[in-house]
Amino acid sequence: MSDADWIALVTTLKLSAVTTLVLLLIGMPLAWWIAGTRSRLAVVIEAVVALPLVLPPTVLGFYMLVALGPHGPIGGVLESLGLHHLAFTFTGLVLASTLYSMPFMVQPLKDAFAAVGSRMTEAAATLRADAWDRFFSVVLPLSRRGLLTAITLTFAHTVGEFGVVLMVGGNIPGQTQVLSIAIYDHAEAMDYASAHLLAGGLLTASFLMLLAVYVFNRRYRVVHP
Repeated sequence: MSDADWIALVTTLKLSAVTTLVLLLIGMPLAWWIAGTRSRLAVVIEAVVALPLVLPPTVLGFYMLVALGPHGPIGGVLESLGLHHLAFTFTGLVLASTLYSMPFMVQPLKDAFAAVGSRMTEAAATLRADAWDRFFSVVLPLSRRGLLTAITLTFAHTVGEFGVVLMVGGNIPGQTQVLSIAIYDHAEAMDYASAHLLAGGLLTASFLMLLAVYVFNRRYRVVHP
């Protein structure tokens, strides 16, 4: 691997880690609300969250680029405040990746929270546990399979992003160039050896992450039938 490929790897891992952390903070309360609410608005929110699953990445990337650019609703406000817009920046990549990977965090968590039900939390409430205590001492431990799945899928999905990051971040080495774009550059330059090396590494890493999740879930079902 060249120095540029190592830098792209670091950028990719950094983007995936930050995106996963942000989505944990956002997705956990959102999934908890969707799993427990009876509001009709929940159906609309679920559809919006799941939209990246069917929407072409370039479509989401285009609208994010417009919004974050110097004349967009977000980038324009930043420019008026004397700040730089977020198009073709790492922060812009994080915002775009957060939206694009949101269903991979929210849906497994929502299913896990819904499976817990209300009986256990009501029992904890009778023991004078407040809402925070019930969530962290009862709901989260019972939802650890869904939590692990959500974290792994979100991280792995962000590692493999291409269309969204290319539209929003461009291809700036050392700043917004990630491994998926580096593979494309190598293939375009007919450097198939380097492309094979990076692609094979991503394929192996993705498989091992998913394998670890399935092994954990299978063992958890055996221990907690």
